[in-house]
Amino acid sequence: MKSSASSPTRRHLLQLTAGACAFATFPKIARAQPFPTRPVRLIVGQAAGSGSDVLARLIAQWLSDRFGQPFVVDNRPGAGGNIGAEAVARSSADGHTLLLITSTNAINAALYNNLSFNVVRDIAAIATVTLTPYALVANSAFSARTLPDFIDYAKANPGKVNMASGGNGSVSHASGELFKLMTGVNVVHVPYRGSTPAHMDLIGGQVQVMFDAMTSSLEHIKSGRLRVLAVTSATRSEMLPNVPTVGDFVSGYDVSAWLGLGAPANTPVEVIDLLNKEVNLALADTRIRSRLIELGGSVLAMSPVEFTRLIADDTEKWRRVVMGAGLKPQ
Repeated sequence: MKSSASSPTRRHLLQLTAGACAFATFPKIARAQPFPTRPVRLIVGQAAGSGSDVLARLIAQWLSDRFGQPFVVDNRPGAGGNIGAEAVARSSADGHTLLLITSTNAINAALYNNLSFNVVRDIAAIATVTLTPYALVANSAFSARTLPDFIDYAKANPGKVNMASGGNGSVSHASGELFKLMTGVNVVHVPYRGSTPAHMDLIGGQVQVMFDAMTSSLEHIKSGRLRVLAVTSATRSEMLPNVPTVGDFVSGYDVSAWLGLGAPANTPVEVIDLLNKEVNLALADTRIRSRLIELGGSVLAMSPVEFTRLIADDTEKWRRVVMGAGLKPQ
């Protein structure tokens, strides 16, 4: 189900997009460097207007103004982001084709056995941008009021709790599967085509719980349409400081979705380092930081080496979940 252009979420995304385009006066860097020599494509594996797309356009505008060359967002949605990632993996390794890489790419590497590319091998990490916590939310009429209540209820009623997700293989889905493995609860996964239709059924009571990006569910939490039981990050969220973490009751549980930039493998190190420097400068800019916070993420600045390690570690983490839960792509 598509949300109308007049919905609060849609309006919010359009406002953020407009805000991103307003940053047109950043000082350009010196033009002595050989990169870029032509417009740069930033491929996004999600649809135009999505939260990832808005963030990509924000960073692309900064880079365009800094380098004096257009950084053009190219949306390639489909197959859980695999279409866009494959396009970048097969592109020339000269820095003129980039990928908005997300946690979903790491999950896909574990979930799909027949991909023609390997995200760890074929995508060079450039720079991280944001880290977004998730939250376990429940229908407001659901009897469980706390996370321990929910665990007890699910164990006493195996197979009778429906857990929504934004789609098979999504961070939302993987977060729930990790929770099931670590607690031993038996809940039924119900995938949707995105968070919007999942929210409708969650609010309506057709499903009882969902692991959801906090930015996506925060409006419903504040209005009372959904009850938040816990946040998935290792520490409490500044947006919901009174809400406990899942890890407070399930030792070792920690999930946050990251997002950053990647390029085809073998892209020159000097190009990667230059892009990393410029993205990190953007993250230090107060206007950019405020926009990122509006999108619900905390700023995450890493070196290419650190980001490479994060991708590899997350891929292995989700591989264990995929194998342990016996997950298959749908």
